[in-house]
Amino acid sequence: MGFLQNADLSLNLIEQARRASAGYIDLTSSNPTHQGLLFPAQVLREASEGYWATRRYAPDARGDARAREAIQRYYDLRVASCVGSQATNARRNTHDVFITASTSEAYSLLFALLTEPGDNVLAPDVGYPLFDFLAEMHHTTLKPYRLDEARRWQIDESSLVKSADERTRAVLVISPHNPTGNIVQSPIPNIQSLNLPIICDEVFAEFTVGVAHTPVMSALHLGLPVFVLNGLSKMFALPDLKLGWIAMNEQASEYYAERLEVLNDTFLSANYLTQFMLPTLFERGWDFVTQQREHVRRNMNLALEMLAQCSAIKTRLPDGGYNLFCEVLGWDNAPGSEDALVLHLLQQGVLVHPGYFFNCTQGAHILISCLTETTQLQAGLERLIAALA
Repeated sequence: MGFLQNADLSLNLIEQARRASAGYIDLTSSNPTHQGLLFPAQVLREASEGYWATRRYAPDARGDARAREAIQRYYDLRVASCVGSQATNARRNTHDVFITASTSEAYSLLFALLTEPGDNVLAPDVGYPLFDFLAEMHHTTLKPYRLDEARRWQIDESSLVKSADERTRAVLVISPHNPTGNIVQSPIPNIQSLNLPIICDEVFAEFTVGVAHTPVMSALHLGLPVFVLNGLSKMFALPDLKLGWIAMNEQASEYYAERLEVLNDTFLSANYLTQFMLPTLFERGWDFVTQQREHVRRNMNLALEMLAQCSAIKTRLPDGGYNLFCEVLGWDNAPGSEDALVLHLLQQGVLVHPGYFFNCTQGAHILISCLTETTQLQAGLERLIAALA
């Protein structure tokens, strides 16, 4: 049976209503280029200048060596913030980095590397819908493990063990989590006991809000193969340059690097110009990263201050990311209730995402993006609060 052959691909009620609406304020955007967050053009120009004078295509299945070295240095600095011997033992070498065209492609490569048709990967029960499609492309099943909302959406360790079976091939961890913002800050014993490879999606790693930093997963789980995924899209607000990577610890590299090299070499999808530019972006882009992070933090504080006036909304400052995932009190979780909630808000001039877009079935939830331009965020929240009063 072909991909999504029997799926209903018609527009959902919310998308139908959105297309028929006008004048609403969109509080769902995850695209920084739509919110005035543009990476400095001068740096981009300077990063690409040398390429045109020395242009020569010499592809490497692992990615351009200079780009990989820049990514390695980034992880060296982050791992160095870990305590004691963990920092020393978890250091990466250049050959542990594989450059891809996107984080989505990195997922696809890892599902092909680690699973066969009928296998499964453990994944959080509240998560990004993209993962379902990527798994289905490889005839792999995602088996959910629970996140505990009462404990700030931390991983429910007992559910990890209950969900695993003889066909489980890896554990997917998202840290900072999308959409809840939870960051894994210490080792998770039950993950260690499962003795499975870890795929860690950390695309929001630089967007810390309620904590100081995002630990590198391989520094938390020594002895297990760990694949860390990230890219330029979120970090530097460059979704149009299309470049991601897989950073592997020693255990992952030892067992999987040769086969991953063949997979990546099969497509060679990563843009060569972007790879050339990457070292300059890493060298000169951090002021912009700080500006992005401070923009989100200010917006988070503004949103929390405003939402505190609304008794129907229950939310808290997340560890990281740029979304608020709010519980809406007084709305049950019967089928269609979140549709009714979001349609009601849209009629009042504000668009948010419902919790079920992220497979959340625990009560009624909405997602608010604090990436939104600040005046638009404030105006949208005013409409939302009035609609729920």
